[in-house]
Amino acid sequence: MRKKNKKDDDLDTETTIVDMNVEGFRWYDPSKKSGEKKVPLKISRKEYWRMVRGAFAAYAPMIICIVVSFLIVFGLAYLWLS
Repeated sequence: MRKKNKKDDDLDTETTIVDMNVEGFRWYDPSKKSGEKKVPLKISRKEYWRMVRGAFAAYAPMIICIVVSFLIVFGLAYLWLS
């Protein structure tokens, strides 16, 4: 009689991580789509602009680094070629 491998016991085959019922796949079945409908968030104009400002504040350091590095490379190329 063989012993069962411990790895086989720990394998979880029941949990679904991602729904693979995607339009375009050959196994796509539109009747299997979940019945949950996503409700769009109701945000005010003030909240919207605060989110826009927050996004700009998050991206500003990266954009500044890119612009500064471009200017440094441009300046070095100018000095080297003149």
